[in-house]
Amino acid sequence: MTSPAEESPQLPAQPDQPGPPAAPEGVAAAPKAKASQVHAAFAGRNLMKHLEALQKVADGAGGNRASGTSGYEASARYVEEQLRAAGYKPVRQVFTYRDDDADVETFNILADTAGDPTHTIVVGGHLDSVRRGPGINDNGSGVAALLETARWITETGIQPKNRVRLAFWGAEEVDLLGSQHYVDSLSTKENTQTMLNLNLDMVASPNGGRFVHDGDGSSFGVVGPAGSDIIERTFLDYFAQNGLATEPTEFEDGDSDYDPFLKAGIPTGGLFTGDEDGKTAEQVSEFGGVENNEHDPCYHRACDDISNIDRQLLHEMAGALGYVTVAFAMLPRPD
Repeated sequence: MTSPAEESPQLPAQPDQPGPPAAPEGVAAAPKAKASQVHAAFAGRNLMKHLEALQKVADGAGGNRASGTSGYEASARYVEEQLRAAGYKPVRQVFTYRDDDADVETFNILADTAGDPTHTIVVGGHLDSVRRGPGINDNGSGVAALLETARWITETGIQPKNRVRLAFWGAEEVDLLGSQHYVDSLSTKENTQTMLNLNLDMVASPNGGRFVHDGDGSSFGVVGPAGSDIIERTFLDYFAQNGLATEPTEFEDGDSDYDPFLKAGIPTGGLFTGDEDGKTAEQVSEFGGVENNEHDPCYHRACDDISNIDRQLLHEMAGALGYVTVAFAMLPRPD
């Protein structure tokens, strides 16, 4: 793995030219700079090692990494080890839920950068799998992107102005329970101090595409909280500067861990590469792949293993996450 600072430079603190106006909730527009360098840096990062580690965990735990199991615990220990090695201090946020008339204790993993805690960016993805499979695309891919973003931030010496909180959610596959617990635990003050949420859930689908959540509602009519439009625009700018096609995807009620943040009025955005929907002819033209086949034919199945990954797509989406995370982390929210 190589990631020298000169190959992945820190994003500038201020844009060279004025960006789009800030949304009413105060999310600042991110700078249009360094996108190609970030793309090149993430192309050389070893994201697959994290997926290989999670596959090994599932192999040793009956084939899955579901919340409340030994596979989830081992997955969490791996994530915590990686974060500590990168200089973070991960903590577990424990919660309990009912399953088959029994109490199940599980947890989220949270780790913070330096930066202003009154402007906190929550960047998250779920760590658990379904019980039917190892969950390497869903959502080991998001976990890998989060871990490499965390490592890239520290290795390049970036000093965020705004605190980035890396979140690995538990019990998403039960009913978004980890992210819901986190949002429910926020005080009114902590809610207002949450600048935005970025969500990754499946970012390496083998017949996938580069889907960006429709924050401004222009494609699906579901508008995110004010500021979500700027998050969407920043992701789109990154891909456009790197000559990569994208397509909007809808915020769907109860679909992923962005949902509790949306309902709490927190600006939200994120990335997705597709699940059980069939690929259209237009998407084949944009992204390649096989028409009418599912974006991920192993979605929620035992075959969602290490072979169920589009490696190039994984690197592209991880680079977008790294860029957008740091772009907002380096810009203060206007008063």
